[in-house]
Amino acid sequence: MRAGFGIVTATCVLSAVAIAGSLLPDLHPKPHAAANGGPVGMFESHTDVGKVLHPGTTEYDATAKTYTITGSGNNMWMTEDDFQFAWKKMSGDVSVTANISFYGVGGNAHRKGVLMIRQSLDGDSVYVDAALHGNGLTALQYREEKGVNTKDIESNDFSTQRMRLEKRGDFFYLYLGAGSSDLHPAGASIRLPIKGDFYVGIGVCSHDKDVTETALFSNVEVAALQPPASDAPKPALYSTLETLAITSDTRHVLYVAPEKFEAPNWSRDGKTLLFNRNGRILSLPIESGPARIIDTESATQCNNDHGLSPDGTLLAISDNSSAKDKNESVIYIVPATGGSPRRITQGSPSYWHGWSPDGQTLAFTGQRNGEFDIYTILASGGDETRLTTAPGLDDGPEFSPDGKYIYFNSERTGTMQIWRMHPDGTAQEQVTNDEWNNWFPHISPDGKWMVILSFEKDVKGHPANQNVMLRLMSMSEKKIKVLTRLFGGQGTINVPSWSPDSTSIAFVSYELLPGKP
Repeated sequence: MRAGFGIVTATCVLSAVAIAGSLLPDLHPKPHAAANGGPVGMFESHTDVGKVLHPGTTEYDATAKTYTITGSGNNMWMTEDDFQFAWKKMSGDVSVTANISFYGVGGNAHRKGVLMIRQSLDGDSVYVDAALHGNGLTALQYREEKGVNTKDIESNDFSTQRMRLEKRGDFFYLYLGAGSSDLHPAGASIRLPIKGDFYVGIGVCSHDKDVTETALFSNVEVAALQPPASDAPKPALYSTLETLAITSDTRHVLYVAPEKFEAPNWSRDGKTLLFNRNGRILSLPIESGPARIIDTESATQCNNDHGLSPDGTLLAISDNSSAKDKNESVIYIVPATGGSPRRITQGSPSYWHGWSPDGQTLAFTGQRNGEFDIYTILASGGDETRLTTAPGLDDGPEFSPDGKYIYFNSERTGTMQIWRMHPDGTAQEQVTNDEWNNWFPHISPDGKWMVILSFEKDVKGHPANQNVMLRLMSMSEKKIKVLTRLFGGQGTINVPSWSPDSTSIAFVSYELLPGKP
């Protein structure tokens, strides 16, 4: 179990097939229901969205206050959704909450019971939903533009019985809970503008055009959310550690906590992620197990600039514990499993960003005489070498896997863009030139890709709590595409975070949720 919310890892998928929410006994025949188009319970109407071979039904039991929905449909994915939908029109900030249980065991593992907010009843409409799959998987699914492919953020909580989807402004949030227990933030959130009137409701898709599937929705609540009062507590910050395969539109939640943590590194064996929290470095097994602190002894104010050596035996950290350095950041090296920190940089502040492929040299950002520039220094210590002298901020240096270049970000042209140079500082050349402020170039281990963190053009520096993008550049074609949009910034992906096989990245997203009194 994960700490904080009892979040279960992805290894529980197989056992979740037996759980699949709360499975109800198979009923024959299915409950009788009115035809499409009539009011049902709290909902104005119900209808089949998209193309279905078998008309769906929705029944409301006024005594039990439950909804039984039978739906068909090929899928709720890619460019079109096919499902039975009970809905009401609303606007503004809203939430929809319910317990979802499927009838019968077996069936398609990807059949879905959903809580949905949808711009229109068109099959290819913009939408966001909270989906419970037949195998127990829970996810926040969304289509960002009409007619484009659906994307999703998959939770690793497979014991869900109750779900909530909240819309607050342009942001949507997923909450999960077991039975009648309190709902907790699942870490899945997305910014997606849905304007004016929209459709709020519940629905079922069989994920097989030739059959129907039935789900029971109980304790259903649909509510208009009021803006926070002027004396309300400040929003609570939640951090979510996620992974994303670069060939996929699916994000995977690994760890959620109601606190600030930052900057994941992937271990060389691909089994662990490292991140910083409250001045300490923590190690989190990807498959299962709690996060544990790596003991860095006197270095107890580690910031978000840290990373493992190429052979995985050493860990470079940037730490603010030294009072004689006015608590400015200093670079140290410790054993990867923990131990006594060995000081590397004598000047401060210094922020580590990269190891050379042979493990002999560190690249870092240092502020000297009021200027932030790129430096290198031997991992054994010694004198630092200044590589950049252009006015303005230079930051985020990282060696290419072949050791031929150091990539970095620089604002010397007016906006923050990606640059590269030889390891001795010569032949400095611009790599990106667009309307975004681009930070922290990370080159995949196979050298084929670069992921960058892009801020909007009017954002100065790399602050927290921003609408940002993770973008991917092909190193051969120089073409850039958006991997995902998220709420993040400082702490999202400051340091190298590629999986060893160059297929996935790790990052941190954030949520600001209404605080409790």
